[in-house]
Amino acid sequence: MVPFLRRRCYSVFSILLLIQAPFVFAQTKKYSLSSLIDSAHNYLPVLMQKKALIESGKAAITDTKHSFLPQVRFGEQLNLGSANSLAGSFFTFGMTPSTSGSIRSENIGQPAAGNVAVLYSEYELANFGLNQAKLNTARAYLNLAETDLKKEQYFLDLNVAKLYFNILRNQYRLSADRQNIDRYQSIFNVIQALTAAGIKPGADSSLAKAELSKTKISYNQTLGNVSQLKEQLAYLTGIPGNSITVDSVPINPMNKIPVAADFAMDSVNNPLVDYYSKRRDIYLANQRLIAKSYLPKILLAGSSWGRGSSIQYNDHYKSLATGLGYQRFNYAVGVAFTYNLFNGITKKDKLAINRYQLQASEYDLQQQKLSLLSSANQADNALQTTLANLTELPVQFQSAQDTYQQKLAQYKAGIISLIDLTNASFVLYRSQTDYIETLNDWYMAQLDKAAATGNLTQFIQTIK
Repeated sequence: MVPFLRRRCYSVFSILLLIQAPFVFAQTKKYSLSSLIDSAHNYLPVLMQKKALIESGKAAITDTKHSFLPQVRFGEQLNLGSANSLAGSFFTFGMTPSTSGSIRSENIGQPAAGNVAVLYSEYELANFGLNQAKLNTARAYLNLAETDLKKEQYFLDLNVAKLYFNILRNQYRLSADRQNIDRYQSIFNVIQALTAAGIKPGADSSLAKAELSKTKISYNQTLGNVSQLKEQLAYLTGIPGNSITVDSVPINPMNKIPVAADFAMDSVNNPLVDYYSKRRDIYLANQRLIAKSYLPKILLAGSSWGRGSSIQYNDHYKSLATGLGYQRFNYAVGVAFTYNLFNGITKKDKLAINRYQLQASEYDLQQQKLSLLSSANQADNALQTTLANLTELPVQFQSAQDTYQQKLAQYKAGIISLIDLTNASFVLYRSQTDYIETLNDWYMAQLDKAAATGNLTQFIQTIK
């Protein structure tokens, strides 16, 4: 068992020596995964929007508190008009001006001047918990805004991490493509020498040249993929794509077979769950607000006012200027009990609407939990598959490398055809790319499990 593990470690080390060729990028800076995520948090406008909504939620709480203050209103008016009235009552509906006194047997069209100033204050002495319910609702909306920001940051972290690993995968694949080009260039050089010596036909030289061109096309395609991924990362981080190089030094995340982290499901601190939980809390708070909004209210009211008129107490009209000053002053204080007798029906209807909305939010929360559990299970299955493949890939690579060396020697000796040699070269190249892809699959599965279980931040911190 020990010799087998030693041989496997040697094989892994050999692979990494081949695929860890250094990349040279002009005018570039190496970024770790954590630094890329920090840049995204400070750049992306959608996060600034979420932060602004949080400040709006805080302002709403302050506004709600200030709405509990007493109402104090002041008004003053100057009037010019006739004064004719009759005994009896009527509804003004807010449109009919009030005329006091001036009840006589005929109409008088002579104008009179009047002046009135009033200071009125009203305060809810008791509303049976309505104020606290309003405050709790405002806080629930603030909590939702805060969890919405955390959810957006969580998705952003996940997307940046996926781009990080995809760029890293393509950079390693770029190295494998470069080595593949070098192999075919060596083969081409050997064939040219053998053809010039008359040992091999010229057709072999043309075929080798075609294979060499194909490997260069593959290299160019991978290089283009790297550029595209960097532009996607630039969109999220604000860092120019041509200046980004993924930092895999000094501890390269692909330099060994990784050990799976045991991420337990965290439904309490998972932003993908907490967001739906806070949405449900909105309807719970609204339920209490509706129940309190239709209860009676006890009001304390007070008023003080002064009035002047150019019509005297004996119905004598004096000059208009007489009515511009204050001649009489009054005050009043009172306690009122108000209740709409049909509030019970309205409250029942509003509570029914909110009840179904609350029910829908509960189903949303359950669906999200179910979805995350399924994602975690799928990630576990993927991890098991990649682990099984990672134990076989070093064997595949070592065999492919040995075969290629043998085929190259046999071709030089004229024992096999060029097709046999190119097939061996292709198998060696595929063993390298299979190893790179499988390592990437491993990290992607770990990433998906960490995100589904609410441990994304802990996983990112392990990538140094």
